[in-house]
Amino acid sequence: MIMTDKKTIIRKADERTGIVILNKPSGMTSHDVVARVRRIFKMKRVGHSGTLDPLATGILVILLGKSTKLFGKFEAFDKAYKATMIFGTKTTTADIQGKITQEMPFDKLTREQFEDVLKDFVGDTEQVPPMVSAVKINGKRLYELARKGIEVVREPRKIHIDKLDLLDFNLPRARFYVECSKGTYVRQLAEDFAKRLGTVACIAEIERTKVGPFTIEQSVDLENLTEQHIRDWTG
Repeated sequence: MIMTDKKTIIRKADERTGIVILNKPSGMTSHDVVARVRRIFKMKRVGHSGTLDPLATGILVILLGKSTKLFGKFEAFDKAYKATMIFGTKTTTADIQGKITQEMPFDKLTREQFEDVLKDFVGDTEQVPPMVSAVKINGKRLYELARKGIEVVREPRKIHIDKLDLLDFNLPRARFYVECSKGTYVRQLAEDFAKRLGTVACIAEIERTKVGPFTIEQSVDLENLTEQHIRDWTG
């Protein structure tokens, strides 16, 4: 019988390369998903491009083997999201999982008012990254500071929004679709929309539906993932 040690098996597995277009489930961090993929494929060299918060679902591009070098290409891609926001409530994390910090009335808002506001955000604009983002300031991730209760001044960053549509309006909730450049934070968009309307809001759901040329219809659920879902891609 020929014996093969564990290190040899892992080394051979890590020779594989490619990407997986995964549909991330809610409740898991992107790091959790990568760890699960490592176990499924029995390989160490696994990464992702474009973090999704635990609340969020949708496309998470998994990079395998030498394809981990493609991180920059995927990070630079435009992306698309569907999101549901709740008017009248502001939280520490800008989503429903955070601690409520402010409540304001919203009952007089109309669909027409919201649609008018959305038009103002299409095109080139600026956005202040939220404290729960992965942006670094003085070598520290903002979310690391936020966990310690520290808030720092953030400079606005240029973003571009190609498309912004209101999908549903049923107070206190509104659902919208956005196609945007890298570095756009959907939860911050929700807060900015609400501010223009004279109230506050937070995110209830986020689904990333597109990353560059890849759409949610091309993705695979984590529980169904097999080697057959590994794609060759060089960009």
